[in-house]
Amino acid sequence: MAERDDIIRFLDGYLAVKDVKDRSTNGLQVEGGAKVSKAAFGVSASRALFEAAGRWGAQMVVVHHGMLWGKSQVFKGPFKARVQALLQRDMTLLAYHLPLDLHPEVGNNSQILRYFRARQLKPFGMYDGQSIGFKGVLPKPLSLLEVCAVLKERLDSSPLVHPFGPAKVKTLGVISGGASDMVDQAAGAGLDLYVTGEPNEPLQEACREHGINCVCAGHYDSEKAGVLALADLVRRRFRVETRFIDVPNPT
Repeated sequence: MAERDDIIRFLDGYLAVKDVKDRSTNGLQVEGGAKVSKAAFGVSASRALFEAAGRWGAQMVVVHHGMLWGKSQVFKGPFKARVQALLQRDMTLLAYHLPLDLHPEVGNNSQILRYFRARQLKPFGMYDGQSIGFKGVLPKPLSLLEVCAVLKERLDSSPLVHPFGPAKVKTLGVISGGASDMVDQAAGAGLDLYVTGEPNEPLQEACREHGINCVCAGHYDSEKAGVLALADLVRRRFRVETRFIDVPNPT
């Protein structure tokens, strides 16, 4: 059993939420009970996630995409029901958006690079004045088919591929989620492959014109990596039960 506030203080500090500019309210979003023996982890805040966490007996839910995004929200309709699903179970909600993307150890982007045992990890990809991605060098060249197989195995992803770069990739950069419009930065860095989440319509021709490969693992699936790593960290540090609850989203 752990103290709710000890977990919050640790995660806020470890993920350096005060140092990251973000439109998400990072950290505590809904306060629940003071004691935590089970913490559920998920990618996105939803009623389905909260209800599944409640059935498991969680006192805390930690997500990447929270409910509070920089402006006041009226508590009515589906949003009200979503909040009620937490309050009725006295569950705490924590959310870590960009702080979890850009973290060098448990971040979505650094974790995906570690799936490939990439070396020489360095920050990459500027967004709103801060670097949010990572790039690295593979220990041996991989085909795009091999890259997709790793993403399928680790993230249960069904990647979309734009194969306009080298047949074998040695260098890659990763920015998870909705970062298709940052492919020009990957090309500018001279990378063989750019891995992101959600494709946009201009991406295909941008890849063709830059001569770079791009693999889109899905917005939701590409952002499982950091959540899974964070769950493992909390389990080990606080000796509480943790569980990743999947609410599949093909986007």
